[in-house]
Amino acid sequence: MVLALWLGAGDSRTTTAAAALRGVQADDEPHDVLDTATDERRPLAEALREWSVPDLDVVALLPAPGDVAGVPAPVSGAALEARELVLLRIGGAAYALVPEVEAFGSALEPGHLVTWHRTVVPDWLLPVQALGSLEDADRGLRRGLADVTEALVRLDVAHWDDEHAAQVVALRDAALPTWRLPDRVDAHRGRVLASAARLRAIVDLAARDDGGAVNLWQADQRTAALRDVDRLARRALAAATLAGPLAQPSTPR
Repeated sequence: MVLALWLGAGDSRTTTAAAALRGVQADDEPHDVLDTATDERRPLAEALREWSVPDLDVVALLPAPGDVAGVPAPVSGAALEARELVLLRIGGAAYALVPEVEAFGSALEPGHLVTWHRTVVPDWLLPVQALGSLEDADRGLRRGLADVTEALVRLDVAHWDDEHAAQVVALRDAALPTWRLPDRVDAHRGRVLASAARLRAIVDLAARDDGGAVNLWQADQRTAALRDVDRLARRALAAATLAGPLAQPSTPR
């Protein structure tokens, strides 16, 4: 997702490559890009220079089991396993970047090797636009955050202990690590990004057990509600990363 934000930033061609790499790679080892057609491998730093062009359209998608909307078929399996992909469109050619992350080290000193697998895919623009606009995402997040908070509190408040409560408070105040983001992410886009990331974190915390559900039906209802809210948040994150001269999302009919 961070890679898509840097590529789609309005100042991406004037920002130093070092700043973009620092945001994308964070504490990882330097990322590589592997062309799946030729097996050519090169540093992400080199690929970023190639992709920083005026006619670039870009978006990040976060697929999940049962929801691969917008994901091109040739990479759907790999993207679902990675739970993330970045789609590029340059000069009429379309590509998918699917990250492969290899962890190493220890719990105290973890490390990650990241390879972005680049694959030529069919044009993805219309299917992604059909997922909705940034305005749609903003409205949905406000409704979803209110709904999930009320529902989970009613069901789980008696079950969660002080540690859970403290985590929820922390999540409510959480923010994206702004040092990893481009300087010129506009306020509207930034608000959607922060709200969607916070909502996904709340869902992740709530999904760790069955909460206060006392029977199978309640547990199933709770799981379905969390899944719907997570889908809402993932699509909002996609809408917030969609950028480019032709990437103007249309509202589905």
